[in-house]
Amino acid sequence: MEADEILTLATDAMKKAVDHTLHEFGTIHTGKASPAMVEGVHVDAYGSMMALKEVAAITTPDSRTISVQPWDKTVLKAVEAALLKANLGFTPNIMGDKVYCPLPELSKERRKDLVKMCHNLAEHGKVGIRAARRDGMDGIKQSEKDKTISEDDRKLYEKEIQSETDKAVKEIDDHLKRKEEELMKV
Repeated sequence: MEADEILTLATDAMKKAVDHTLHEFGTIHTGKASPAMVEGVHVDAYGSMMALKEVAAITTPDSRTISVQPWDKTVLKAVEAALLKANLGFTPNIMGDKVYCPLPELSKERRKDLVKMCHNLAEHGKVGIRAARRDGMDGIKQSEKDKTISEDDRKLYEKEIQSETDKAVKEIDDHLKRKEEELMKV
């Protein structure tokens, strides 16, 4: 494998780890409604398990409410049951042809728990970044052993991989800090 290709693969893997972590941050509610909080909930519809976003329109009519309107009214009860089962910290209510999910005010203890959860998610993201870094470094070292790059080139590629690693970790840390501030804001 070419050294440039190894660098590209490592960078892409780091970007995926960052993107996944940011998506996970989006699923943690801060007292402010977001469709991302429920779109991954699985609903038993049409004889199979489907993501909520595949069977309904998800909106936020205000900052404290999530509205879920199934495209097919026959799955309304299944949507409510799936949201209850997901145990997301709120109780869904059917009103007409929609399921409304009012978000309760977060207690200080719950905010601290959510901050801890964010720290764990950030650490999992960093583990993914470090794994991509390790794979990239191993690939570059193998390229040097295979005589496809020189020792000087290996050092340059390793420096570039480390630079990409540092950028990815900083991005996660920056988002973690913002999420923590958002959670602790009263």
